[in-house]
Amino acid sequence: MSHLPDSHDTAPVKPSLWALSPLLVFFLLYLVISVAVQDFYAVPVTVAFTAAAVWAVLITRGKSMAERVDLFSSGVANRNILMMIWIFVLAGAFAQSARDMGAIDATVQLTLRLLPDNLLLASVFIASCFISLSVGTSVGTIVALAPVAVGLAEATQASTGMMTAIVVGGAFFGDNLSFISDTTIAATRTQGCAMRDKFRANVKVVFPAALLALACYVLLGWHVQSPPMGDAPIEWMKVFPYLLVLVTALAGIHVMAVLTLGLLATGLVGVGMGYFSFMAWFRAMGAGMTGMGELIIVTLLAGGVLALIRHNGGIAYIIGKITSHIRGRRGAEFSIAALVSMANLCTANNTIAIITVGPIAKEISDKFHIPPRRSASILDTFSCLVQGIIPYGAQMLMAAGIAQVSPLMIMEYLYYPLILGVCSIAAIALAPGRTRRHRKS
Repeated sequence: MSHLPDSHDTAPVKPSLWALSPLLVFFLLYLVISVAVQDFYAVPVTVAFTAAAVWAVLITRGKSMAERVDLFSSGVANRNILMMIWIFVLAGAFAQSARDMGAIDATVQLTLRLLPDNLLLASVFIASCFISLSVGTSVGTIVALAPVAVGLAEATQASTGMMTAIVVGGAFFGDNLSFISDTTIAATRTQGCAMRDKFRANVKVVFPAALLALACYVLLGWHVQSPPMGDAPIEWMKVFPYLLVLVTALAGIHVMAVLTLGLLATGLVGVGMGYFSFMAWFRAMGAGMTGMGELIIVTLLAGGVLALIRHNGGIAYIIGKITSHIRGRRGAEFSIAALVSMANLCTANNTIAIITVGPIAKEISDKFHIPPRRSASILDTFSCLVQGIIPYGAQMLMAAGIAQVSPLMIMEYLYYPLILGVCSIAAIALAPGRTRRHRKS
């Protein structure tokens, strides 16, 4: 799920490579040290981002300390950031309430009874792809499916990181293709093409990647075994809050309304059926909200850091460097892919990344006669690809928070984004490189 950016902060800035150094600080502290010591929990992500935030404030020039902090705070107070905070709070309250009343366990038992063991991983991926394609939001898909995926991992002794990664991968399949996704709307509007034309261009790359990922999950899950279910009856009342969340999500209702309805359902069913007391429901909600604390801190810090990077000219530097070395149509397509990928690294929001570089991508595509549907497809695919693998993106943080694992534990199993990246690069590299006039899409 993505949101449109605020309309302010449009003044031109001086390009600066140094402005990108806070991201380097974060990656060095978080990724490099964790990999070096082979411990994904060695460096808390909050500590890494705090260091990046301090560094971003210190390197901002031409401002007093108070003004620097104000700039940082404006990024923290961005409406997109605050919307994600609301979603995190509600998701934490719902997930813990559903878990305490037995909704997750009952849904897991139902899933294990309906699906064959050796197709469990593949089935979770298909479900994630279908839901995300239907609702057009990766965050909504992760909120709906991640708790059940974690429960399935516990029941089958599969890796929690792998099961969560399957959901994350499928979530971006639909975010990339759905007609109602913000990324699709942003990409087609900035490039001036019809959604159906962008879909046709996209599906040629995305669908083969999804099939290859599905084959991997079939092989990985071939020996998965679930515990015997016996003849225990299905507790439909416990499953109801979760089914309500899935149905309302598929109906296209806003994710905050979906979570609120699910939360109320856990209270009505849980208290009404005697699964827990009224006060126990309150305690469950409080524990769930508190459990999202790390997610909320990282999201706020990321918003401030990325606002300073933009203010200091980091994105302007990337745009200037990449567009200055374009040679031919193939190079132009790679440049569009690189532009939106780097912008996404610096904004942690795929829709904002598309809107940021969309006009520049349009100029490049017009100059080198790239069909609008093609440039729109590249923008959407690479923005979703990067958003799906960065450890500080809202989707990854949400999935990690629900699964209670490090984002690096999820990144280790992100097969679909990896395959999609290979397929997308190959599609550009192997496409005809000749420059020719095109009909408008």
